Amino acid sequence: MIKRIFLSASVPRPDRGNFHETADPFLIQFAVRELMTVALGRRQIVWGGHPAITPMIWAICSDLGVTYSAAVHLFQSRFFAAGFPEENDKFSNLTIVDAVENDRKASLVQMREKMLSGSFHAAVFIGGMEGVIEEYELFARMHPDAAILPVFAPGGAAQDLAKRLGMTEDRVDFARLFSEELGISQTEPRNQT
Repeated sequence: MIKRIFLSASVPRPDRGNFHETADPFLIQFAVRELMTVALGRRQIVWGGHPAITPMIWAICSDLGVTYSAAVHLFQSRFFAAGFPEENDKFSNLTIVDAVENDRKASLVQMREKMLSGSFHAAVFIGGMEGVIEEYELFARMHPDAAILPVFAPGGAAQDLAKRLGMTEDRVDFARLFSEELGISQTEPRNQT
C-alpha cells in the first residue's frame, strides 16, 4: 500500500487576517511544485481543494505524466461548489463531502475529518491562512505518530506553525528538504498506474 502525505497549502489573501504579510506567493508555488516533483507517484498526495493549489497540482500531474487518480486524492466540500476550480473535473480521484447547510465552519470540519481519516505517513504545510493551523491541529490529533513538516520559507500560517513547533530553518532547497524529511529518494520509481 502506498504511503499517504497530507498537503495543507494556500496562498494567503489580504482580506483574511495578516498571513499575507509574511507570505511569498512565488515561494508557495515553488514549494508545492517541488513537493509534487519529489513525491508524486511515490506517495499519494491528499489535499482539500483550494482555488490556487488545485490547478497547480493538475498542471504538475500533467507535466510529470503521472496517472493522477492513483497519485493524488482531492477533497472538496459541497459548501464551496459555486467556486470549484474547473480542474476539479479533471481529477478522477475526487471526493465531494456534503455541506452543513449555511455553516461554512461546520462544512469545513466535516470535510477535513473525512479527508484525514485513514492512515498517513506525513503532513506538509505550505503558506496558508487559518485553515493551515486548523488542519494541523486536527491532523496532529488524528495522526500523532505521523511526521509534521511546516515549511518556513514561504511564510504565511505555515511559518507561524513552524515557529510554534521550533522549526525555524529558512531553507529554500525544497526538493532536498522534502526528500530528506519525508524519506523519499529521488531515484525511487514512480508508480504510473
